[in-house]
Amino acid sequence: MRLHLEEWGTRDAPRVVCLHGVTSHGRHFAKLAESLPGFHVLAPDLIGHGSSPYEPPWDLETHMEAVVQTVKPEPAVLVGHSFGGRLAFELAARAPKLVPRLVLLDPAIHVFPQVALFAAENARKDRAYVSFEEGIDRRYDESQLSRAPRELVEEELRGHLVWSDDGAYRYRYSQAAVVAAYGEMASQQPPFASARIPTLVVLGEQSYLPYDHLLDAHRDALGGLLEVVVVPGGHTVLWDALAETTAVVTEFLER
Repeated sequence: MRLHLEEWGTRDAPRVVCLHGVTSHGRHFAKLAESLPGFHVLAPDLIGHGSSPYEPPWDLETHMEAVVQTVKPEPAVLVGHSFGGRLAFELAARAPKLVPRLVLLDPAIHVFPQVALFAAENARKDRAYVSFEEGIDRRYDESQLSRAPRELVEEELRGHLVWSDDGAYRYRYSQAAVVAAYGEMASQQPPFASARIPTLVVLGEQSYLPYDHLLDAHRDALGGLLEVVVVPGGHTVLWDALAETTAVVTEFLER
């Protein structure tokens, strides 16, 4: 399976592969890519999202296989947000020699089953809006955004929240694929020791996605290889804390 791929930078530069979370798309990383001019940044739309195929299966194995087929199994820094963080960690755990550095943006490495159930049930709700403006207004509540500039959210969603044939604005993703992803996030992740590579974890200070239950184990396994930074705002750190997140990621990759 080949995924739709967004690219920035020259192809002979060091590679950075960015994996988005559920309901999002590859262009979520556009602003981050612009802050990394010395890298070749690749960001696929995951299965069931954006312009990629929507057909199942939607399990972790199929997602990872599709990513590898699309970007090719070559050395690359991996950057993952939320569900994309789980995928990035799984890929790094399986081939750590191909991943010189790993960046996890408020990652959903392992979500408590009751939290995953709540999120999956919530994802089943129909999200249709009478106007693009209403969709943006609602997104602030749906994603619990507190600091995101409206123009930033609007710019990213112009091609993702679109007019549909049924007379409403809808996001370009499959609700079924999103529900399936929450089930995968509740599964047990590989041991942190399987990905002993320099790792940056960026956590939203007011994020609804907890990481405290994993932090001690992650630190015990990686020691000085793990760096944890807390930024203002919530789960979507590239919206609520774009400047802070791009600065810390840029510094980590250029080190």
